[in-house]
Amino acid sequence: MTLAIFDLDNTLLGGDSDQLWGDFFAEHANLDKVERVARGHKYYQDYVAGILDVDEFLKFTLEPLSMFPMDILKKWRDEFIESHIKEIVLPKAIDLVAEHRCNGDTLMIITATNSFLTQPISDLFHIPILLATQPEIKDGKFTGNYTGVPTMGIGKVTALHNWLTNSEETLEGSYFYSDSANDIPLLEEVAHPVAVDADKRLTKHAEEKGWKRISLR
Repeated sequence: MTLAIFDLDNTLLGGDSDQLWGDFFAEHANLDKVERVARGHKYYQDYVAGILDVDEFLKFTLEPLSMFPMDILKKWRDEFIESHIKEIVLPKAIDLVAEHRCNGDTLMIITATNSFLTQPISDLFHIPILLATQPEIKDGKFTGNYTGVPTMGIGKVTALHNWLTNSEETLEGSYFYSDSANDIPLLEEVAHPVAVDADKRLTKHAEEKGWKRISLR
């Protein structure tokens, strides 16, 4: 079957779930919201510019999870999905996923955002395969660290090839949809790279490569 791969934030969603969760979490966890929002904004700008310190960013996003029991975190996450995510699910994105599903394609999301947050979002799209940064859990609690390969930039390529090693799927005829120049390494890997509401760097690269460009907004 053909593999259809989707980035999540600002591709299938009309916003960035990680940023939105950071603001939501800071408020519910009684953290310094002004400081958290400012740092989160800086990390996002670094990400857009392609200069993000991945380990530093993941420490910033994952350490606070270690401060609370899992049942509280899941309760907040459920509230967050209802109040912040469902409203930014793009109708055209739902249609695009449905089109690939009708074609019998294998559906996958690859996202830099951690799996605790993105698994229920993947479920909203009924996409069965999620490759995401994995927060480490010990004794039923988050440790604040991550395991495996962070699925950012070239890490998405590594994660995908690790998955393919244990799968009967190939990249023959494959698609990848993304908004970000950070995903150029993976876009270069697939048969059909598609720039979706692309940032400036990806727009320029897609134009030079003759890649398809679309909008889901």
